Amino acid sequence: MWTQDFDLHSHSTHSDGIHEVEEVAQKMKDSNVKFWALTDHDTISGWNEAREAANKHDINFIPGVEITCSPGLDADEEELVRMEREGASKSWHLLAYFPSFKDSNEGIEKFESWLKPLQESRLPRMIKMIEQLEKLGMSISLEKVLEKAGGSIGRPHLAEVMVEEGYVETKNEAFELWIGDGMPGHYVQQKPSIEEATKIVHSVGGFVSLAHPLYYGVKPEVLIEYCKSKGVDSIEAFHGGHPDSYRFELWIQAQSAQMSITCGSDFHGSNNGHRPGYAVVPFNGLNDELPSSGN
Repeated sequence: MWTQDFDLHSHSTHSDGIHEVEEVAQKMKDSNVKFWALTDHDTISGWNEAREAANKHDINFIPGVEITCSPGLDADEEELVRMEREGASKSWHLLAYFPSFKDSNEGIEKFESWLKPLQESRLPRMIKMIEQLEKLGMSISLEKVLEKAGGSIGRPHLAEVMVEEGYVETKNEAFELWIGDGMPGHYVQQKPSIEEATKIVHSVGGFVSLAHPLYYGVKPEVLIEYCKSKGVDSIEAFHGGHPDSYRFELWIQAQSAQMSITCGSDFHGSNNGHRPGYAVVPFNGLNDELPSSGN
């Protein structure tokens, strides 16, 4: 049995999405999504708005966060070549889900406190990056970057200002030439490990899924074995940026390892190429902590 009812990976202006929470919910509704998770980066600041918007549009809301972690494994050059990727992400991302908090934030305080340093580290990191760009001949106003960020400041907000100031033509160019991983204007921030993030989420009754595994340049069987060893519950096999062949490969490997899967568009906005919803996924492979779609 396959379903299109779930989209468990999306972003709003509370991190690096371009749409307000209400707009994201509307777009999910327009795409016939019935179970929606807002997973802004390192923040739960959009949850209350998401609950209201989900109720308005008759969508089941699943509170979520995308946690920025340090890499768990080194990239495999053969895997990067096989998947036609130039390099691997310098951070790994965990999607944390809290179905039991769909109605209220009461009881999530421990996790929220743990997240706070991750949010606070984003501002000093941004200041460092702006200082580095200044040395490279690009003068950027921190205030303008802050204006772009509704809650959790990040590189996409900086890239947007770089376009406005005429230093680059597109946000993609900003990343490819200046602020992407390993580029001259990039600054590496301290991050929790996969294991640490998993433990804190479990301690408050949530579960985790490794986001967009394609980005890490690790062979699926090795990646899944690592995730299981660190207590990770699921893997986001059905991601908006994964080709069908890779989705199928991850799904088969997850089944073999008796590991559940999740799905999501990774929707950031109407201009980023990932449309909301349409995350076709085998229902019987989904994490069993997710609510039933009734299919």
